Amino acid sequence: MAGGDDGKNASVDTGPGDLEMAPFGSTVVRKGLSDEHAESLEARGTWTNHFDFILSLVGNCIGIGNVWRFPYLCYKNGGGAFLIPYLFFVLCAGMPLYFMEVALGQYLGAGSLTVWKISPICKGIGYAAVIMAFWLNIYYIIVLCWALFYFFMSLSSELPWGNCNNWWNQATCINPYERENLSCWTEMYNMTYNQTFCDIKNMSRVLVTDLTDPIKEFWDRRALQISPGIDEPGTIRWELALTLLLAWIMCYFCIWKGVKWTGKVVYFTALFPYVLMFILFIRGVTLPGAGTGIKYYLIPDMSKLKSIRVWMEACSQVGWSYALVLGSLIALGSYNKFDNNCYRDSMLLCTINSGTSFFAGFVIFSVVGFMAEQQKKPISEVAASGPGLAFLAYPSAVLQLPVSPLWSALFFLMFVMLGLDSQFCTIEGFITAIVDQWPKYLRKNKEAFIAAVCILSYFIGLTCVTQGGMYVFQLLDSYAAAGMCVIGLMCMESIAIGWLIGVDRWQEMIKEMIGYYPFIWWRICWKYITPFVTFTVFILNLIMWENPKYVNYEFPTYIHVIGWLISLTTLLSPPIYGLWLFLVTPGTGTWKERVMAIARPEVDWEAVKNKHNSANDVIINA
Repeated sequence: MAGGDDGKNASVDTGPGDLEMAPFGSTVVRKGLSDEHAESLEARGTWTNHFDFILSLVGNCIGIGNVWRFPYLCYKNGGGAFLIPYLFFVLCAGMPLYFMEVALGQYLGAGSLTVWKISPICKGIGYAAVIMAFWLNIYYIIVLCWALFYFFMSLSSELPWGNCNNWWNQATCINPYERENLSCWTEMYNMTYNQTFCDIKNMSRVLVTDLTDPIKEFWDRRALQISPGIDEPGTIRWELALTLLLAWIMCYFCIWKGVKWTGKVVYFTALFPYVLMFILFIRGVTLPGAGTGIKYYLIPDMSKLKSIRVWMEACSQVGWSYALVLGSLIALGSYNKFDNNCYRDSMLLCTINSGTSFFAGFVIFSVVGFMAEQQKKPISEVAASGPGLAFLAYPSAVLQLPVSPLWSALFFLMFVMLGLDSQFCTIEGFITAIVDQWPKYLRKNKEAFIAAVCILSYFIGLTCVTQGGMYVFQLLDSYAAAGMCVIGLMCMESIAIGWLIGVDRWQEMIKEMIGYYPFIWWRICWKYITPFVTFTVFILNLIMWENPKYVNYEFPTYIHVIGWLISLTTLLSPPIYGLWLFLVTPGTGTWKERVMAIARPEVDWEAVKNKHNSANDVIINA
């Protein structure tokens, strides 16, 4: 059963009937409940114990972004000074919404669609979460397929990106650690500008700007075999198609048997990355130059805080790293016991999440400092974010380490583990939402439905592993689940709870579960602070929007149009659904009265309590 004995004094009606004793291993139900009710509880399932739930939340929220995005944002946006806007949004938006989503799922015991019977006009928020999760499931897993490819390439005596003697290398390829030994000179043209040339191998007078390195060539010409643009998709990269298939197979078997099985999988997928991260941390801080990298990561530059974009990026990072508005937190919370102390759990998980992000910075920038010293370059030229960090900077750094294939394999294994549980928890949120919405058709065939979702997503995802797939990935990353979309839904969600449902009713619901009112700060956030700050950042995102690009490649105009249409599938779902519900709901009152009517809960409160109480008495056969 789901853990947590806190909140035993919560004012929850125990429901009719007494508990009938039964031998170990049998199914126990409360007297007075129908067989159909008991069967539905057993079919949906609950966590075997509290630790399963905690580790699932750890795996869900702590992912690739903690390693490849947060440390770089700190460096880029003022080092330690970036923690000020980051912690501001953690306290004003991240933690309140995290707690709210877990509690909402736990109270109603339903996914991100059916929980909005608490305020039917807001159900569009649930549809938006499902749509965003759908897009995210397609492209986030592409990072896993790249990491798996690099992991398998690392299982060799020599890393293939360590030299320029391969079929994919160009004649201008030079190892970055060997550039200082080249014979180079500078020539002036027309007394206006200088050009630097070098002699390499059998070539002379090569422009230094034309020199390439084996790490970048392995990424572009071997792994991606990237085409000139999105208009030239090329062929499917069969190696990446296979690693993508492997990633989807792993995801399927992590969730196919329900939360009891998933709760056991996360013991490995959530904890093992910490072991690998600690090993890489010990190795990193003992490298020459590590101190310089860590210094650049931490030293505050308070002047950066004057930039509005720094605050915008901090808000987006909080929304992403906390896995908000995707439906996964609601889904994971829905499998809890009714009286689980979700308040304590949420505060603990938010602390672990932010702490992991901060710790990852030491792991990454100790190696970045080492790489800068080895290449005789400033930190600014070797620090990177996103794919640039994972598939360019770190592979370059490990080349100088003894037994480099081992360190490379450990890094990419950590990467796979970090991404895997985030991926399958997001899929779980997507599946739970749809199955709970149509349980009559899908509950009994859940395994087949999960397989169908995975297969469909795999085939759509093949567009990201063609030779032009990187451009498709960048398109989805920039539009389908953009920070603007996440922040917009965060704003709508906080307004729904704080104003339409009402904080008074909401905190009473929480008290029913945990036995006491949460700290008044969260009440203030739900009603005032969170809606205000998220709305402000959302508007700033619209005003300061810049069309995305990949390196120096500019997307055609029609691609940006497609991107905006993808974004609008998420952002417009709540208002469109609310308007549709308003139009189809009969009524003779004023428009305000009709709006309030469809905002009122359609929840049988006693049934909710009895359902959860009976769920606590169900012993589900393993």
